[in-house]
Amino acid sequence: MTERESIQSSQSGRSIRSGTGDDSAASAELRRAVAFLGWDSSAERVVGVGYRVGAVAGAVVTAVAALVVGAVAAAPAGLAAFVAGVHAVHRAPVWLASLRRTRALGAAPGLVGRLVLRMRLDPSTERAVRFAGRTGDGPLAEALSRHERGSADGPTSGIQAFAREWRPWFPAIDRAAALVRTAATAPPERRGRCLDRALDATLSGTTDRLASFVGAVRGPVSALYAFGVLLPLALIALLPAGAAAGVAIGPGLVAGLYLVALPGGLVAASAWLLFRRPVAFPPPQIGGDHPDVPERRGHALLAGCALGAAAAVVAARAVAPWAWPVAGVGVGVGSALFVLARPRRAVLSDVRDVERGLPDAMTVIGGDVAEGVAVETAVANAGERLDGATGELFERAGRRSDTLRVGVREAFLGQGGPAAPVPSPRLRGAIALLSVAAREGRPAGDVLLELADQLESLRDLERDARRQLASVTGTLSNTAAVFAPLVGGATVALATGIGAVDVGGLGAGAAAGADVLGGGGLSGSGLSGGGTAGAAGGSGAAETGGGAGSLSVPVLGRIVGTYVLLLAALLTGLATGLERGFDRTLVAYRIGIALPTATATFLVAFAGAGLLF
Repeated sequence: MTERESIQSSQSGRSIRSGTGDDSAASAELRRAVAFLGWDSSAERVVGVGYRVGAVAGAVVTAVAALVVGAVAAAPAGLAAFVAGVHAVHRAPVWLASLRRTRALGAAPGLVGRLVLRMRLDPSTERAVRFAGRTGDGPLAEALSRHERGSADGPTSGIQAFAREWRPWFPAIDRAAALVRTAATAPPERRGRCLDRALDATLSGTTDRLASFVGAVRGPVSALYAFGVLLPLALIALLPAGAAAGVAIGPGLVAGLYLVALPGGLVAASAWLLFRRPVAFPPPQIGGDHPDVPERRGHALLAGCALGAAAAVVAARAVAPWAWPVAGVGVGVGSALFVLARPRRAVLSDVRDVERGLPDAMTVIGGDVAEGVAVETAVANAGERLDGATGELFERAGRRSDTLRVGVREAFLGQGGPAAPVPSPRLRGAIALLSVAAREGRPAGDVLLELADQLESLRDLERDARRQLASVTGTLSNTAAVFAPLVGGATVALATGIGAVDVGGLGAGAAAGADVLGGGGLSGSGLSGGGTAGAAGGSGAAETGGGAGSLSVPVLGRIVGTYVLLLAALLTGLATGLERGFDRTLVAYRIGIALPTATATFLVAFAGAGLLF
């Protein structure tokens, strides 16, 4: 997307936010999202696919509704499915683009920090923009590099056009860019103040937007928690009571509500919440070509199948015969995800270990350089003085530089370099600045010391962001793995208890309800024959599944168990997305832990509560 297209897109985005709502504005928003995502498909093709998907969804829902609830409700249900399908496909690129921008804006403080540091060494906006763009990863750095290349033959550096493109999503970056441009022409005694204010504007803008988001998101998350978790679980608990009162509730209605409608609503609500997250600090992207990430798909599939089968056998024998699909799917899918994501998660752990000691390393190197020590020697000194992963990395780089007689960048990132397999944008930015410092000499020492302060500030910013969101994401994670499965398992145990009670003295309505819940096991003769026969029939029906069209205990248990697993996956994904951005590695890893935990909690709660009924 060129600079002119970016300006036009920004103007279109402003018209959308102003509430024009016309078709041309909506098409411009979709075109901008498709261009930003870099898809080969055009926006017009997405529109066509949306209508086709809506037509198929409407036809399927109409047919199913006609068979289940009758022809009267089939037409409205089909129309609703058509509209929902069309809208979902048309809005999906916009949502994905917003999610990617959210991840990209987490790099804004680091990008502006590199601009500021390069300007301190040389007050040239063009060189600073080139340095910041080429030493960063992600859409933000790519956009800055694109604008820098587009203005190579002009009198500007491209930073103004870059700020104009991203202003609608992060207004603070416009102010920071203006202060950087001002610093380029300011006297030396005032240049440092302008640069400090540029970085402060970015940091404070990020903090303010996160704080306002946390305050605004508490209400929607509480509503999602109430109407997506608490109320549905309470309604499940009422099903046995309704059956005992003679209210016949079919399994089709319960399955449609808990396996289609509620999960669909949770997905839509989660997308809405993530769409409004202003900025995220996702971990580095770990590609499949990383040397420490082996191909584990076969191992993951084998582990998932083996552990799922073992869990299914144990659940069928130790808990209840109907529980084997819930145990098999929950443990099997969770184990497969865990095995698949664990190597990438280990790489992320190593990256965090290196980044944790990076401010200390820059402090040691900056102090040595300020005293006249060569950067290559200062790197080796930092490796000797520091412990942990960061010290080891710098020590290896220092030995490599001394042995091969290569520069700083080659010592770290050359073939076989210790930093080459570490996908950390901060580490690479620090190495790039070290390369510049090797040319500048002693004056770069103070800049390296300031880099240490910046890295510490960025780490504090991420820590504060996670702390602010912890109250929200912690509740969602605990609900997904523990609370919802606990209540769900106890509810199914309550249904089993009601199916096994002595219904002889409960009256006709309660007996009919128990007959519905038990699946027809309480025959008319059993009821007339006394309480003992009724109790035996109810218990047997609860185990066998009952007749057609009845909400038997096995059917209820499997519906509730599946709903609990869906909650574990959806709420864990939402909590991870709110906390760190929707990173696939972290989402898969945490869901891989949440699914087996939720499965075990559900089955233990069912078995434990069953002892009380």
